[in-house]
This record gives sequence, structure tokens and C-alpha cells, in this order.
Amino acid sequence: MVSLRLTEIFHSLQGEARTVGLPTVFVRLTGCPLRCVWCDTSYAFSGGRQWALDDILAEVAGYDTRHVTVTGGEPLAQPECLTLLTALCDRGHDVSLETSGALPIEKVDTRVSRVMDLKAPGSGESHRNLYENIPHLTPNDQVKFVVSSRSDYDWARLQCDQYELYGRVSDVLFSPGHETLKPRELAEWMLADRIPARLQVQLHKYLWNNEPGH
Repeated sequence: MVSLRLTEIFHSLQGEARTVGLPTVFVRLTGCPLRCVWCDTSYAFSGGRQWALDDILAEVAGYDTRHVTVTGGEPLAQPECLTLLTALCDRGHDVSLETSGALPIEKVDTRVSRVMDLKAPGSGESHRNLYENIPHLTPNDQVKFVVSSRSDYDWARLQCDQYELYGRVSDVLFSPGHETLKPRELAEWMLADRIPARLQVQLHKYLWNNEPGH
């Protein structure tokens, strides 16, 4: 029987990426091999409880919501995550996966929109970026940068140009570190440089102050 360790399942509004603002069921898997200095979900590093796959699918179905996001932690740290993603797609959900970019993504169901981080130096984990993932990205995917300083921003712009990310994925997302960079400052940099990326400000933090279960 397929099972996964989960921290929580909850219904909320998507706080970021291209479906921001839409009602979404979040399936948060437990565990992450990274320790980013600005991590806002450290409560998902450990604990949780084991769920059978069928129970997860039944819980998700009970919310009667099209959009589902599988997140963490780092969901791909659990191999059974791949089975969960395919099962959700098979049941007609519009599925996204939030992943750190430190683990291989090529086996993820192609129907899933992979929202893949590239960790800037300010995260303390930029050495974990698995650049071999980039050739596997498609127009169904998105790339996210959390920017905590001007140097992070300049680094992110360099990655976008070097790996031609604007033409490779549907959206390149620049997100200001919630407590380290003012959104307006990042917006002004992006406008001055005319980069074709999307600014995102993590709606859920403004609505619910990043409380678990939202």
C-alpha cells in the first residue's frame, strides 16, 4: 500500500505563482533536506503522520476544488510523491508541485506544473541547486526566485539570462524575502530593468500572517 508522511492538508487561497488567489487544496508533505535561512515552513521538517494514498485522495476530493498544490518541506524527498501527483492528475485536478530544485524533477508527471525554486545565495543553500533540472522544464512549469537583497536580484537575473528561462517556462517569479526586502524596492528594480518576470508577494502571508493551515 502506498503511503506518505504528511504535515497537513488544508483548503485555502493560493498565495503565489500563476494561480494566485484561486481556491486550492494544499497537501503538505513532511521533511526537507535543505535549511534555507528564510524558510517559513520549518514546522514541516519533522513529525507529521503517515497517510495511505487513498485516504489523501479522499480528503482532497472532499473539498470539491479543482486546484491542488503538493508542497512541503520538499515533497520529492518522498519517492511516493510521484505516485500521488499522478493520482491527483488522473482524478481531474489541476496540480502544481512546489519543489526546491535540489532534487530531480524529470520523473514528475508532465501534467503537473512544477514550480521550481532556484536558491539565491542569500538562502544559504544555493550550492544545492540541481541545474540538471533546467533542460527538463517545459512551458507548463514555473521558476521561482526568493530575493533578499540586491545581490540576490542580480544573481537571479543572471540565471534567467544564462539559462534562457523566460522562453523555457510559463512564468518566472520574483518574490521578495518577507522580512528582508520591501516588495516596492524589488518592483522598482524589475521595472527599471524591464525584465519579463512576475512579482509575487505571497498573498497568504498578508491574509493570515503565515499561520499553518492557511
